[in-house]
Amino acid sequence: MNQPLSELDLPTELVISIVIPVFNGGESFQRCLASLAQFVSTAVELIVIDDGSTDGSGKLAQQMGAQVVRVPKSGGPARARNLGAHIAQGDILFFVDADVTLKGDTVSQIARIFRQQPGLAALIGSYDDAPGAPNFLSQYKNLFHHYTHQTACEEASTFWGACGAIRRNVFLAIGGFDESYQKPCIEDIELGYRLKRAGYSIRLCKDIQVKHLKCWKPLSLLRAEIFYRALPWTELLLSNRQFNADLNLSHANRISVILVFALIGSLLAVGFMPWFLWVSIIITLGLLVMNWDVYRFFCTKRGLRFTLQVIPWHWLYFFYGGAAFAYGLLRHYLNRWYLPELPMPLGVYKSK
Repeated sequence: MNQPLSELDLPTELVISIVIPVFNGGESFQRCLASLAQFVSTAVELIVIDDGSTDGSGKLAQQMGAQVVRVPKSGGPARARNLGAHIAQGDILFFVDADVTLKGDTVSQIARIFRQQPGLAALIGSYDDAPGAPNFLSQYKNLFHHYTHQTACEEASTFWGACGAIRRNVFLAIGGFDESYQKPCIEDIELGYRLKRAGYSIRLCKDIQVKHLKCWKPLSLLRAEIFYRALPWTELLLSNRQFNADLNLSHANRISVILVFALIGSLLAVGFMPWFLWVSIIITLGLLVMNWDVYRFFCTKRGLRFTLQVIPWHWLYFFYGGAAFAYGLLRHYLNRWYLPELPMPLGVYKSK
């Protein structure tokens, strides 16, 4: 049984330790560091874990005044964050990705919330509505992430490593991130699930926002979404049996997945039974109505033309998410029945 956080002897002024893992951060990391320069003080500790970079990212951070730990060979952000957490001296660990920038009041917001809520174990923020990369896919994906967080329940069920803060004693007590995830993956989600099972609270603070600078391209987006998110998240969901209707697991999203596969089936059937065209039209209307709030959000932010481009990518998102879940479900039960286990495609996101 965990000791209630309200009973802990909390200091009046909390020291924040910002922990950033970086692997060849490039220009985005330079912008990240520039946004962090204002926080280098006695009340804020800045720790950068140079996870095997070859582009001088660690040296750049050191010149800026950060405490830098260099790791000769990359082991992934989970291990890097754990290294930073163990050397940190702050009361609060604030994990930030190397491709985001902070606002001037971000750290003070975090400190204030933890001071005001002694029973709060962790909090997560959100991407803002002005992504750094100008191309369509980057704008779409990061704006969609912003929308998902801004419309989600404030009582969160997962953690988020791009902008997430946690009391250091809680982080160490729970065992930190699972280092078997050796790529940027779902190690933060898995940590959140463990926190909730242990009885700790996580709050989604929608007004704590950071800017995401990552430039997404079609292949990099699909690879990350399928192999580093959808498949491992499915495996985690099935092993934990935790299907909270939160964030990307909302009931509307689940119904939309079913409708997308029904639409594909009905379109294939049109060649044999032309009247299935009407079924396809009805399903299409159903998908539009089910996700009307999403498309209205994009239309408000970027206009009708942008929104029309979003729709096929959004439906593709439902398709590969549903396909990954189906594959993961089949793999899970084959393993339970002691039959030859299906391989995990690419098998690169988690070590054995």
